[in-house]
Amino acid sequence: MPAARGGPMARFSRMGWALGWAGVVLLTQLSPAQAQEGPSAEAAASKMEQARLADTDTLLALTSEGAVLYGQDNVKLSGYQYCSQAVALAESGEFRQSVRAASKALHLANTTNDPNLRAMANRDLAIVYSYSGQLEKAEQFAREALKSEARDPKLVVGPVQKVIGDVRTRRGDYEGAILSYDEALANSSPRYAPLVQASLVNALIESGTPANTQRARELFGTLPQPKDAPLAAQLDRTRARLLLAENKPAEARDLYRALAARQVGADSGYYQLWAWDGVARSEVALGQKQAAAEAVGRALEGVDKVRAKFRSEEFKMGLFSDLQSVFERGVSIYSDAGDSARAFEVSEHSRSRALLDAVRGRAKLSEQASATVDLATLQRTLAPDERVVQFHSLPDRLMVWVVSPAGIESKTIPVKREELTELVETFRNTIVRGRRTAITNADKLGAALLGPLNLQAGQRLVIVPHGPLHYLPFQALRLNGRYVIETHPVAVAPSISIAVQLAQRTPRVNATLTAFGNPRIEDKYDLPGAESEVKQLAQYFPSNSVYMGAAATKTQFRDVAARSPLMHVAAHAEADEVDPLYSRILLANEGGKQNFLEAHEILEMPMQGTALVTLSACESGLGRIAQGDEVLGFTRSFLSAGSSSLIASLWPVSDDATAVLMSTLYGELAKGRDLQKAMQAGQLAVLKDPKMSHPFFWAPFNLIGNWRLTVGS
Repeated sequence: MPAARGGPMARFSRMGWALGWAGVVLLTQLSPAQAQEGPSAEAAASKMEQARLADTDTLLALTSEGAVLYGQDNVKLSGYQYCSQAVALAESGEFRQSVRAASKALHLANTTNDPNLRAMANRDLAIVYSYSGQLEKAEQFAREALKSEARDPKLVVGPVQKVIGDVRTRRGDYEGAILSYDEALANSSPRYAPLVQASLVNALIESGTPANTQRARELFGTLPQPKDAPLAAQLDRTRARLLLAENKPAEARDLYRALAARQVGADSGYYQLWAWDGVARSEVALGQKQAAAEAVGRALEGVDKVRAKFRSEEFKMGLFSDLQSVFERGVSIYSDAGDSARAFEVSEHSRSRALLDAVRGRAKLSEQASATVDLATLQRTLAPDERVVQFHSLPDRLMVWVVSPAGIESKTIPVKREELTELVETFRNTIVRGRRTAITNADKLGAALLGPLNLQAGQRLVIVPHGPLHYLPFQALRLNGRYVIETHPVAVAPSISIAVQLAQRTPRVNATLTAFGNPRIEDKYDLPGAESEVKQLAQYFPSNSVYMGAAATKTQFRDVAARSPLMHVAAHAEADEVDPLYSRILLANEGGKQNFLEAHEILEMPMQGTALVTLSACESGLGRIAQGDEVLGFTRSFLSAGSSSLIASLWPVSDDATAVLMSTLYGELAKGRDLQKAMQAGQLAVLKDPKMSHPFFWAPFNLIGNWRLTVGS
């Protein structure tokens, strides 16, 4: 049985299970007959499930982490000072650092048996997880905070109930949110109450019922006018939203236009952008499609002028704005108008903005990392046999564009985002758990997503996923009874703009390999299969540098990163859902301490000389997906730092299958085949072994970025 290599799994949003998309219902259970003859994939997957690293953000784990972090602090603060630090860090968008500060407060609360401090530390954890979009954890820590007795309940109960209301609002449970906000309002200080009221008004508006809209109007009339200009602007946005809910789109449009002309200090552009977006929504409600297109164009023109930063005032007032919704509106309006090229370019623009909003100025980004390529430039770049397949998941449908050198075709697939999320999760779970139903599901999902696109066998596919599709192994979908990888070389790109730039910059590199294998941390992290893997791969490249065990350190990685054309890392990796910039590769201890390599550190490395980074690690291709954005973490970090290609995994990988895939891949590269063809050969080599023909074994790795790369002279 193939050995298992474990790792943490990024989780999908929890959605309902009722699916209504063209009868596409994916199977999750084995029939009795299938169970009796179940593939070895299921046994291997079960073993892998048991080998996973523990969730680092449970209450127990955070308390333990807090003890370690507190012990490392040269200057020790009080528990309440750590709470203040946690709040300040959360307000500035430093979510992982905020969690770390709150965990130190939690440690001190338990050490001193201080229930008031315990309540406040859990309150602060609830707030930061809410800010970061980790709704399940936000609710968990909010309810934990309510278990401890606070000296002043209004400092805990009001904020915590508001967090629960925020979580319910973002899940679409508006009636539940209204109940939580009412509870928060009854337990809030006079200073905090207006923020709860504003959030309550927004939940009442979103619920859409006439009675709640009427209550929203009555409650809105009692809100005091904020002295703070940004909060005042946010309140007027709510006023305009209320007019739309009351079916008064002309009045809403006029108010939004007035907001578009207002100056709100240094951040005026941000509020003007949202005002134009509101004008577009109002014009849509009025049936004025051309005016709506012009308004959304004005909003999109302002996006690049707006500084990327976390705006906590929106969360405080229950707005939960996401710039990606402006791009969504643009994609939707231009698609409805039949302007496929403009819709495609707006979709592409959304991806560069998603990167900026994730980094928020906390690391240096090259101009190339956020630049976009227009459609005409892309078409001139493509070879006759290359096709770009770009997706954009909207709340009510999935848009797909197929770009060839000669033109662009647009397709609309009638699947809601929530349904798509469930379908992808179900399919992925049948693969990760080694179920035979994965093959049936691959047929159904392949026919639904790729069947309408008229793809021809032999065409090279560069797939640009969106939202939940980043978790989907497209190579494992099936068309006409065959896996996609059997008829198409496949590559993935977070943005076609960056992929095209990288492909043009590094078409061929020297055959020099630098490899890190089985970094020494502690026994439970040992990967003996990774060590064998690296030794085997080194044989294909006489010019190589190999770092094993205790030598596979972050210091060594930094030292060689700038001068390593081919870099292979066989190690554990963890995706950070709270803050993707803190996703990390677990390299060897240094000086008796853990010294992991985090994504924000990778962004700062000069890796323009690195053509390929292979992360033969656990779920290294995963990262957080917010609404409408891409997987953020290792993928964008390495590509933005200058590496032109990345190979990363979507689920915990098998040592035996990885050995076959990687040895074939590197062997083909050494022979001069391009990276996309070499990757196809590696996956097919595993697929053709009857013992490893299940997608669990051969489909976990994605090729991301420069699909044309070749090695050697």
